[in-house]
Amino acid sequence: MDGNSGQMGEPGLATRIRRVKACLNGQRSPAEHDAVPVTPAQLAVAAAAAVAAGAEAVHVHPRGSDGRQSLRVADVGAAVAAIRAAIPVTPVGVTTGLWITNDPVARRDDIAEWANLADEQRPDFASVNLSEPGWQELTAVLDEAGIGAEAGVWSVADAELAAEPVPADWIRILVEISQTPAAEARTRADEILTRLREVGVTAPIVLHGEGESCWPLVTHAGLLGLATRIGLEDVLTGPRGEPVADNAELVRLALVEWTVAPSG
Repeated sequence: MDGNSGQMGEPGLATRIRRVKACLNGQRSPAEHDAVPVTPAQLAVAAAAAVAAGAEAVHVHPRGSDGRQSLRVADVGAAVAAIRAAIPVTPVGVTTGLWITNDPVARRDDIAEWANLADEQRPDFASVNLSEPGWQELTAVLDEAGIGAEAGVWSVADAELAAEPVPADWIRILVEISQTPAAEARTRADEILTRLREVGVTAPIVLHGEGESCWPLVTHAGLLGLATRIGLEDVLTGPRGEPVADNAELVRLALVEWTVAPSG
């Protein structure tokens, strides 16, 4: 498929997320919250609970036997296969974060091996951060493996990159706001969203934040009619700073925040 300025790629995957995607673990460890899933079995249980709570897709960071994040084919395949057995009709995505290998070539080589995974082990999609070197080559590797790519857009500069041609069109654009005070999160998000429109990107958007910017952007996404993301990767507490039991509770709370406009 020819790339074209962020146009929608595979309709099934691109349109599956209408409200919420669950991000189950990210770089977190159980030391930060005891419900952070790490092993394939834990990820499967957490994914099933999140989907039962209303999540329409899940995003995970597979781990190796040492508990560290991994892009190795065996680790990715084990995590995805366990999750897919628990939620067979829900899209499953993984990270390609460069920090895992700290080497674009090693990352590319690890991800190229995903093409050898059996169908039940292969992710449906993977996130590609446009701020990281080697992202263009990575989209080609994912396309060859039959895996959809989401563009991770963290800035206005990233938004401009999202308009560049890629081997297969982005299935989604992930507008992610991090290290930003809650009071500034909406403004920064709107700047990125505006630039995406200006450069002609039309792929579906998932808007979300991390830390204190997380909950304001869940609500903002709902008001704008955009999908959002929630999970222990992004935040460890509820919208009012209250403790939460697990990813499933975050999904339930996010669905409420997504649909209710703030008073006043």
